[in-house]
This record gives sequence, C-alpha cells and structure tokens, in this order.
Amino acid sequence: MTGPITCPECDGAGVEILGVLHLACRFCGGRGWVGGEHEPAEAGEGPPPVWEHGMWRDPMVSSVLKCRRCLGSGVVVSVDRAARRLARMPCSCRR
Repeated sequence: MTGPITCPECDGAGVEILGVLHLACRFCGGRGWVGGEHEPAEAGEGPPPVWEHGMWRDPMVSSVLKCRRCLGSGVVVSVDRAARRLARMPCSCRR
C-alpha cells in the first residue's frame, strides 16, 4: 500500500465528463486520489456481465426477455470512450 496520490485518470477531479454527464471516476471511485485503503488493484472482481447472470436459466425470464444483450429493445447502448459519447447500435438479434 502507498500513501494517497492524485488519481492519474481524472487528475484529482474525481469525475469523468461524458458530454453533459459528470460520472464518478471509475479508477478512484470519485475520491480524486488513490492509495492507502483505496488501492485500485485491491478491488475484487466485479459482477459478471448481465448476459451471464443466473436469471437467464429461469424459463419465465428467458421467455419474456428474448435477448440477453438488449433485453428485447433491439438497441444496445455503449460508452464510446474515444469519442466521449454514448453510441447506439442495433442489436444482433434484430438483424
């Protein structure tokens, strides 16, 4: 563990700006610094992607929500980090 240092991802701001949205920095958790008890490398593995969740084994859920990626909407929304905006794409289930 190290002492607190300014977050290298957000330069201490604690936020990532995505268009008009101000999101908490994923690296420092919105604190603006890392180190001490808040080492990013110490974070455990996150939850599995939604399409791998155990609820899909339930026949009632899978019959209502046909697609695991778009949940039946036909559109998948993703964060385009390079362009710093939200990207909307048609889901592969609708092609």
